[in-house]
Amino acid sequence: MTSASAMSNAVTDLPALPEICCRPPEDFSTRFAAGKKSGKTTPRHLLIVIPPADALPADLPARAQWLAVLRRKNMQPGGLAKTPLAIDLADGRRLALLMDDATCTRFDRLTRLRQAAMLLLDETPTTLAIHAADVDMVRDALFAVLVNAVPLPTHKKKTPARLTEIVLCSPLTQADLAPIISVVRANGLCRQLTASAPNVLTPASYRQQIRQLAKKQGWQIEEYDFKRLKKMGAGAFCAVAQGSPQEDAAIVHLSYRPEGKTKKLKRVALVGKGICFDTGGHNLKPARSMAGMQKDMNGSAVALALTLAAAEMRLPVALDCWLAIAKNHLSPTAYTQDEIVTALDGTTIEIVHTDAEGRMVLADALTLATRDAPDLVVDFATLTGSMHAALGERYSGVFASSEELAALAVAAGKASGERLCAFPLDEDYAAALESKVADIKQCTLDGGADHILAALFLQRFTHRRPWLHLDLASARCAGGLGVAAGEMTGFGVAWGVQLLNDWPGR
Repeated sequence: MTSASAMSNAVTDLPALPEICCRPPEDFSTRFAAGKKSGKTTPRHLLIVIPPADALPADLPARAQWLAVLRRKNMQPGGLAKTPLAIDLADGRRLALLMDDATCTRFDRLTRLRQAAMLLLDETPTTLAIHAADVDMVRDALFAVLVNAVPLPTHKKKTPARLTEIVLCSPLTQADLAPIISVVRANGLCRQLTASAPNVLTPASYRQQIRQLAKKQGWQIEEYDFKRLKKMGAGAFCAVAQGSPQEDAAIVHLSYRPEGKTKKLKRVALVGKGICFDTGGHNLKPARSMAGMQKDMNGSAVALALTLAAAEMRLPVALDCWLAIAKNHLSPTAYTQDEIVTALDGTTIEIVHTDAEGRMVLADALTLATRDAPDLVVDFATLTGSMHAALGERYSGVFASSEELAALAVAAGKASGERLCAFPLDEDYAAALESKVADIKQCTLDGGADHILAALFLQRFTHRRPWLHLDLASARCAGGLGVAAGEMTGFGVAWGVQLLNDWPGR
């Protein structure tokens, strides 16, 4: 096995984004039509978004060629609102065209912009230009291009060319673009961490990278390592972590406080499941189910990335980020079925299935996160297979301590283009978790509504704080989802930023 230190592609820095060069729309149109430089180089790839209309704009570059393509495909111009197209000019330049549709959802808009952008990005250009009449569409088009221009970890000898410059045909300023860039960088960090190989992103190396990020961002950091947690009585976390011979597991606590804010800030605790590899433990996963289990730390990557976005955007909220980082190993010291373990808050837990480790590490992390009574707790986890059965990969599920919070979470999903479906937390479900030998069962062996049972289990450790739980079924989606073209979606980052902006308690 190759050690993490020998790998050169570990995520050690924030994603490097292309330089953005803003140009006046009228100046840009003239320059592109003539094939002149619009930034440092001549853009060979152009994304154009036109307003809704029954006909193509008279000043559309290569209008005659577009009309010929539409005739060949037996399409009306309005069809470009759902299906972007691309053409190649005689001088070698490539144009992608999409029509705006003000009636579609944010998710559909970002999906179509991603499809249009990938008609260009699939050729790995170094320079790309964006032209759109509507300012909001310019923002979303830039978002789609930037998200999909972030390279994910690779260990190939030869890596493809990287997009280094975006020429933006818009009156927007760099200050206008700053929130978009912050969300893109955070989304990229989340996806880069999630896509890292398990021998690269171990609990030890993950913690080291978090320390480096905290130092760079000026965050406070405290690490509760395995020995400290064991001494504190965090039996739920330690039951999972004890199977790893390295004893490199920890609950990492990051604190962000915006500078220059004099009024008392509302406090939000973000909690993330950080299982860097999940074998299933003694209830060993089959090979098909174990493939990709290095991505079981995605919840922690979302929480960490959301902290980064909030800090870069200087959101007026006090954030505490709690990352439960470990591996779920099969070993002689790993926990087993039928054990009784005692969680940090004194709750005794009957172990039913060792592959239900996520709720175990989150239980003690939630207890730590709620000790100072935050105004809101949000946890993120790739937690249950039953959520995949319920929703597939195109939605994630959310559970809330109140109907108002559930409605806020779903609304933030619609606004951000990261869709959520709210699930019930009715008390009669909890009867399945009643134990004859402990305060609560970890889970059941029946399957069924395990996503609901897992949420009810976690709620016990929120100690009556306002709470949202995201079961991230859409952390990965084959073929892309929304704005993200690749399998790794970074789902939850844009949603979290939207939630923090919309949250009335702020």
